[in-house]
Amino acid sequence: MAELPPLPADPLADEVRGLAERLRLGERARAIDRDREFPRTEFRALGEARMLGLHVPSRLGGRGLPLPRVGTLLFHLAYHGGTAFAKLSLQPEFCAVLADHGAPEIVDEWFRPMMRGERLVGNQMTEPGAGSDAAAIGLRAERTPEGYRLTGTKSEVAFATEADAAIVYGRCDAASKGISAYLVPQDRARVERELGAPDLGERWQRRGTVRYAGATVPRENLLGPEGAGLDLARAELVRERALLASIYLGVARASWDETVLYVEERRAFGRTLREQEAVAFPLVEDGAALEAARLYVDRALENVEAGRPADAITAMAKWLAVEAALRTLDHAIQFHGGRGYSGGLPHERRWRDVRSGAIAHGPSEVMHLVAARHLWPKPRP
Repeated sequence: MAELPPLPADPLADEVRGLAERLRLGERARAIDRDREFPRTEFRALGEARMLGLHVPSRLGGRGLPLPRVGTLLFHLAYHGGTAFAKLSLQPEFCAVLADHGAPEIVDEWFRPMMRGERLVGNQMTEPGAGSDAAAIGLRAERTPEGYRLTGTKSEVAFATEADAAIVYGRCDAASKGISAYLVPQDRARVERELGAPDLGERWQRRGTVRYAGATVPRENLLGPEGAGLDLARAELVRERALLASIYLGVARASWDETVLYVEERRAFGRTLREQEAVAFPLVEDGAALEAARLYVDRALENVEAGRPADAITAMAKWLAVEAALRTLDHAIQFHGGRGYSGGLPHERRWRDVRSGAIAHGPSEVMHLVAARHLWPKPRP
């Protein structure tokens, strides 16, 4: 074990491990997958431990840590507890548009309680006719004397029936060329929420459909300028993609470590599996791929933290991490044989959870498109 690449070091890593053990996050990850349950109790516990919004400024209740360090801690949280609790830790960063551009009273009412795990705020961008093409969003936000009236449908919504409020993206009639962002409490009249079919993985997100049949919100619930919603979301996504990459690498590293130990003990055809090249060589390659991807992700986070252009490198960091993680997890399933394919071990669940990474927050094809645009930038006039 001494020659295995070390886990990324951080003084808070022991705190993360202790929290995961105390809350039994490994066991809970299995339960919330099986029962399709949102882990409200653990969400509150993460808030109490100040593990929500690690990058969020301290004035808003976060730790204000630099992004590379946040990536390391999310890696450890995923390693010990799975993607679910690491992504919950990241949820306030997913709502940075609210923290950065919401009116002070809206931030006090929704964002600060979310930092304590008391309220859950989601994001609603995807529609039946607008997935990766966010510019095709059709939800209408009609101006009224009091604020806005929302009409339209959001699909594939995480926390569809669980969120207390959501950042909803729609097209305002006063800014038809742009998309705006609105903070919408989900208990409003004319908001209809429906749980969808069970997902392949990350079932705890309880995705579904939310329909707005003329629901109204006051003017102060507009986040940022009218028509600027997508620009605000893009800036947020640049950070998120590299942090998500850290999560995928953390959960894959957990399965890799467990598999390396297992093949030392498991015997077949008179030898341990580690003595058989068909098993040993893929594991060696997986270890190198995970370590290389982690170094790339660290570089991406350093670029974002330093304010350097990072659209392309964070897009590729997410893609690279997903690819390396899925390959590693697939080998973990394969080398554990029939048990690996069963729900008795965590590897198949981890694979299912990471598989969403090639789709959510920008599919892999779009990640390549983002990077390609920076390889061949348009000539300056």
